[in-house]
Parts: sequence; structure tokens; C-alpha cells
Amino acid sequence: MSVEVISFLLSAQNVRKHLQCQIILMCAPLLKGFKSACMLNLDQKYCHELKSVLEGTDVQYKVWGKNKGRCLVFLYRRIALSRYLKKNEVRKFLGEYGYDVWNFEEVLTRLEERVCHYASQKGGFPHETGIFLNYPVEDVRGFIEHDGRGELMCGYWKVYHNPGRAQMTFLAYDKARLSAVNEYLLGRTIREIAERE
Repeated sequence: MSVEVISFLLSAQNVRKHLQCQIILMCAPLLKGFKSACMLNLDQKYCHELKSVLEGTDVQYKVWGKNKGRCLVFLYRRIALSRYLKKNEVRKFLGEYGYDVWNFEEVLTRLEERVCHYASQKGGFPHETGIFLNYPVEDVRGFIEHDGRGELMCGYWKVYHNPGRAQMTFLAYDKARLSAVNEYLLGRTIREIAERE
């Protein structure tokens, strides 16, 4: 996607349109059904528009940690994320970090606590967050074990295992973004762009 298109999308002066463009650019894989969750770091003025922008979709959100006029927003599809978190390898990995994946609300509360603890500069970043963003378990584990260095490739995340599979996923995410942007430029709303579960 060209720099000109991205610049055009992000130049919107209207708060609602600017938020729509940010969601389309950063969360297209979620909107198009390739991911079950994503995170955005937004200016606080955009948070007030989230409910109306996402209305009519099955995308839910939680606003975490407002700090210096910014807020971290976790967007997710409840059914898809719940299903994903119950996969054996995911459950086992998150169990090592004290998550009870059988209780969805407790899982999100624990993640929020860990992210907010980091945001208040009281601890290290909870790298298990990558699991919630659908990064492969072996890549999240590799990132933690190698201190974020020595990756085989880098794209939407740092890849430590199976770069071929990661490359295919990156291409799918790129296509999702291109599709979502094109649909938006043709006048479709977020509700119309978002695939339903």
C-alpha cells in the first residue's frame, strides 16, 4: 500500500473518520476474520468514538491504561478469542503466566492488570500479550527466551520458528488491509467491512 494512500487516510480532520482509518489500517486482520484480537494506542479523544464506530459489528473493546493523553485499546471478537485461548498449546503457555483460560473475563482482567502494571512503570512488559494477538506460541516463547533478538525474520511480529508459515500469514494480513482500505475508499462502513463470526 502506498505512502500516499496511508497519508490520505490519516489526514482526516474529523475525529470519527480518523479513528475509522486507524482501525482499518491497524486492525484489518481482525475486521476480516484472520485474527481474534488486536491492540491500538490511541489519543484519548478517539476513545469516545469507539462505541459508535464499532456499532453493528461483533468487535468488542476494552480501554486500558490512560496515560499522558493516550490510551491502550484491546479490540477482540469474544467467541474467536475464547476458542483460541482454549487451544492446548495456548492454555499451557498462558498457564505458566498465571492465566486461568477457562474463565474468559478473568483472563482479560489478568492481561489488563499486567499491561497496566507495566504502563505505570512498575514492571517489565508482559510479552505473553503476543499470544492474545494470535502470534504463534513458539514465536512468543522465542522472543522471551532471546530477549527480542536473533529472530529469523520480522513482520507483524518477530519470527523465531517456521518463517514460511509466518510469511504466508503476513501476506494474508497485507491482503486483509488492502481489501479493508479499498472497501473503505469505496464508501463502505466499518460494520460493512467487518466479517461476522
